[in-house]
Amino acid sequence: MSALKDRLSDGLYGLGWATVKKLPEPVAAGLGRRIADLAWKRRGKSVLRLESNLARVVPDATPERLAELSKAGMRSYMRYWMESFRLPTWTRERVERSVDIKGRHHLEEGLASGRGVILALPHLANWDLAGVWVTRSLGVPFTTVAERLKPESLYDRFVAYRESLGMEVLPHTGGSAFGTLARRLRAGGLVCLVADRDLSASGIEVTFFGDTARMPAGPAILAQQTGALLLPVTLWYDDSAVMRGRIHPPVDLPDTGTRTDKTAVMTQDLADAFAAGIADHPEDWHMLQRLWLADLEERGDATGDGAPGPSPSSTGREEERQR
Repeated sequence: MSALKDRLSDGLYGLGWATVKKLPEPVAAGLGRRIADLAWKRRGKSVLRLESNLARVVPDATPERLAELSKAGMRSYMRYWMESFRLPTWTRERVERSVDIKGRHHLEEGLASGRGVILALPHLANWDLAGVWVTRSLGVPFTTVAERLKPESLYDRFVAYRESLGMEVLPHTGGSAFGTLARRLRAGGLVCLVADRDLSASGIEVTFFGDTARMPAGPAILAQQTGALLLPVTLWYDDSAVMRGRIHPPVDLPDTGTRTDKTAVMTQDLADAFAAGIADHPEDWHMLQRLWLADLEERGDATGDGAPGPSPSSTGREEERQR
């Protein structure tokens, strides 16, 4: 049954990449909304988990408001997929008119300084589109890390897809990602990491919307070891066809404390920046897995559940070996 499920998943994603990009854009957008609404009406575990997570983000929301947010959240999630399936066909001009990023000077000045830059993002809006904006509009290549998916053929699809968009993709597991990222940064390069969910069960505990969650230590440790700028990024959709975003000011490196202390402070600063962006646009936070420790302990695991997580991810245990 597992092998059959794996083949089905791989086939469905392959079908999406092969067919959605050929549809007229209004048709693709409408298809995405219909799929999202159907998934929302079925009230599966991913939708229920999204709604539970949103209840922490908007604690005073009524049940009706939470339902509205989760429905909008599923539409936002499917917009991500419909856009991503079509991204390989987008021209530079199309990308430029589809993305509006404020604070880009933080990135441009950091790269011009030659010290390397780490962009750290939560699962907001379309991080793949943001990556294409970097590679095609700014003309800057970057390195990221991807969670290994099952089946392996599905992981290979995502790697090939992101490499076709101009990204260097390293596997989350295997032990060499952290060292490669550090080398890229010391050479003045750019690293982009989705960093609001720890995949290693060895991350940093942070206060996030009033409760304890665990986020990856990688971005903060990389910044300390290489001297690179650490820039939080938040993204969102509005009522237009444009994705908006903001590159926040650099996370400060504390003057005192042990490496562990500094990592904890910097990761909390990242969490605070992420929380501000998520609170402003909760419907665009695609967190369909368990995140807070209380929820993970209730389930008895450390990695959560819900929809597959094909996003680039920050490093896990690799950086622990660097301490």
